[in-house]
Amino acid sequence: MINTFYDCYNVLSKVYSSAAYLKQALNDTFIEELNRSNITKICYGVLDKDIQFEYYISILCVKRPKTSIRIILKISMYCIKYLSTANYAVVDNAVELVKKLGKGGTSGFVNAFLRKFISHEIDLPHGEIERLSVQYSYPVFAVKKLIKDYGIDIAVSLMSADTERTCVRFDKGENSEEYLKNLKLSSFETPFKNAYFIENFKRNEDYDKGVYTFQSIGSIAICDMVESGENLLDVCAAPGGKSVYLADKFKAVTSCDIHEHRVKLIEEYARRMRKENISAIQCDSSIFNKDFFGKFDSVLADVPCSGFGVIKDNPDIKLFRREEDIYSLSKLQYKILQNVSNYVKSGGYLYYSTCSVFNEENVDNCKKFLKEHSDFEYVDCESPLRNVKREVGIQFLPDISYGAGFYFCKFRRK
Repeated sequence: MINTFYDCYNVLSKVYSSAAYLKQALNDTFIEELNRSNITKICYGVLDKDIQFEYYISILCVKRPKTSIRIILKISMYCIKYLSTANYAVVDNAVELVKKLGKGGTSGFVNAFLRKFISHEIDLPHGEIERLSVQYSYPVFAVKKLIKDYGIDIAVSLMSADTERTCVRFDKGENSEEYLKNLKLSSFETPFKNAYFIENFKRNEDYDKGVYTFQSIGSIAICDMVESGENLLDVCAAPGGKSVYLADKFKAVTSCDIHEHRVKLIEEYARRMRKENISAIQCDSSIFNKDFFGKFDSVLADVPCSGFGVIKDNPDIKLFRREEDIYSLSKLQYKILQNVSNYVKSGGYLYYSTCSVFNEENVDNCKKFLKEHSDFEYVDCESPLRNVKREVGIQFLPDISYGAGFYFCKFRRK
């Protein structure tokens, strides 16, 4: 178990000390494949419960420990509280880890803290917002926004959503039912053809052959609502999942991203999935491109967002995202939406989507767009994935949409 603690510590140190994203930190840390699943679970869990653990540390410690010690304490608290690991084993391994890291002088403190944590029932804060923040480990500003946008009951339901599912989408033309039957995999059908939730699915050589790919249920739902056509512009497209899906619905797909290395991700994705009608290019979607003016019968703007709709899959958002980021992101989103609307042909469609649950990034932007662009009209849309109808657009929510917190809105140029 000491090796598990040590590997978790190495991964989380990159996140807490160097502001690395968790997925990248996991990729950049050598981990034995035998232990990868368990280490990944612990690292995700620690970041997901970070706000709660910081509160426990503030209650049980007179002086806030250094970052390295806090990481060890958080790993230990997660194993005790959420994995029900034997208390003595956690304490012993935490003490061994501080010694292994050359911090033996703190072993007594770590031992005493964990024993106090095990034996004490820690009360939540008295104020409602602060209590909800600690109870569900959500930033205070996010709690306030959710309550403002949805009311207290839905906000609590959103924060308590804990749906984690691996969604596998098979390529068009593949006999997915036969494939799953032959591998004797336990699967659960989604509302979409060729897409399944599969338990304990392990990637094999068919992934590299383009037989299937991993794609979130929210991303699939968005692609499902995009109508078929001649040519599609997919902006902010990396890593390319939507472009690849929509390559089967359009004769040609132009897929854009602002960063060169992310354009390469799109190209690699398209190559693996054997889609030859995707052209990946580097461009800034917030800046007008005269070559694109009125060129496309469909434009998909899946814009950069706060990511609070997919926070279970990206728990480091709770560490890095600030309230002021939401404001600046909404400004950028609107700028992109305005700009790429110029690329839609007469009678063509403009699609706007995010993986956020905040009105500021979603319905507010779309209402503003309609108010300021009389040449576009709102088009109602439906999805088989459970959702909530908004004044404009539809909102998928993590607690009712299999963990997907996506927003989607459809416009047509008159």
